[in-house]
Amino acid sequence: MIEADWRWHMYDIIKDSDWLGDQDAIHYNCCEALLTVIKLEHCDLPFSRTKEGKIYQRAFGGQSLNFGKGEQLYRCGAAVDRTGHAMLHTLYGQSFRHNLFVEDFATDLIMEDGTFHRFRGHKAVLASSNFGRAYFSATSAHTCPGDGMAMVSRTGWPLKISS
Repeated sequence: MIEADWRWHMYDIIKDSDWLGDQDAIHYNCCEALLTVIKLEHCDLPFSRTKEGKIYQRAFGGQSLNFGKGEQLYRCGAAVDRTGHAMLHTLYGQSFRHNLFVEDFATDLIMEDGTFHRFRGHKAVLASSNFGRAYFSATSAHTCPGDGMAMVSRTGWPLKISS
């Protein structure tokens, strides 16, 4: 809706992470953010619109113009006040269109002959939940036990955690 620059986005995220974030991942995500919004729109995510028909954008804390020197930036494409809910349902529907496994539980990564569903491949990417339920008190859903990360750690393969 207004002038923006992916480098401003990257600066805001790195600064807000106290310079502890994975800067390569932040760089990639900021460069791809606009394309991702367009892809989500093509997947029928019901973004709210301005009178001109543009995707409505709202401000979140930590979004600034010109590397923190300007006023607050309206960067987040929104679907009223239920963007996450709309995104969840849109991607859930897309997963069925593309015959992806949804709401299946993996028990282990079996390196030899196994049972249940068996997938053969040279590489694996697991998009798994965090491990917030490893703590006595956490706001993570009970369906976020960190089992995906546990499976990978038992294989000896490298593990990368990102948010």
